[in-house]
Amino acid sequence: MKLIHTDVSRYFRFVTFSHRWGEGEPSLRDIEGHPIYVMSTSGGFGKLQAFCLATRERGYLWAWSDTCCIDKDSSAEFQEAVGSMFSWYRRSALTIAYFSDVPDTDSFRDSEWFRRGWTLQELLAQERLLFYTQTWSLYKNLTSSNHKADVAVLEELEGTTGIESRFLASFSPGMDDARSRLQWASLRCTTRPEDIAYSLFGIFNIHLPVLYGESAENALGRLLAEIISQSGNISVLDW
Repeated sequence: MKLIHTDVSRYFRFVTFSHRWGEGEPSLRDIEGHPIYVMSTSGGFGKLQAFCLATRERGYLWAWSDTCCIDKDSSAEFQEAVGSMFSWYRRSALTIAYFSDVPDTDSFRDSEWFRRGWTLQELLAQERLLFYTQTWSLYKNLTSSNHKADVAVLEELEGTTGIESRFLASFSPGMDDARSRLQWASLRCTTRPEDIAYSLFGIFNIHLPVLYGESAENALGRLLAEIISQSGNISVLDW
C-alpha cells in the first residue's frame, strides 16, 4: 500500500510557474479543451508552451500557471486561489522562474521580476527553484536541479533582494522576523493596489478575507493588525 501511495504521489508531482504577466496571457477559457502545443505562440501562449516544455524536460507531467489554472470567471474560486497561492507553490515539486527581460549573458539583478509583489512569495515558498533567461536558457547555464543550492546564485539573490540567504534557502511562513518580512516587500509593487497586502498573506501564514475593491491602505491595515495581534510585536509598524 505504501508503495502504491509513493508511486501515485510521484506521478502527480507538479511544477509551478513564476513570471511577470504581460500582454495576451492565456486564461482557463482560452486553453480549455485545446492541446497546448498546437495553439498560437503569440503573447503569453508561447511563454506557457515554453514553460510546459521545460517542465517535461525535467521529467514532470503536470505544470501549473497562475494565468490559466485558475477560473477567474468564478469570484469564489478566484478569491480562494489568492488566499491559497503560497501553499500551492509550497506543495509543488519545483518552481520555474522566467526572466523575460534578462539576456543569456546578463545578471538578473535588474530584472523587473524582483520588483513585483507576488513574485516574493514565489521566490520563498519552494526550496527548489530554477531560473530561465528570456530565451529559455538556464540562468548562467547552470545545470543543477536547484539554483538556490548554488552558492554564487544565492549570494546574488541576497544582494538583489536584501533577503538573508538562510531565508532564501529554507523559508518557513509565520511571524518570525515580521518586520524584516515587511521590509522585503516594501520596494515591490502590484497591478492591483490591494494585492500588495494579499501577496503577503502566505508569507505570514495569515488567513484573512480577500476583498477586491478595498483600498490598499485598508488591506494593509487589516494585515498589520493581524500581525500585531498574533505576534504581539508593535515594532512592525516601523517598516
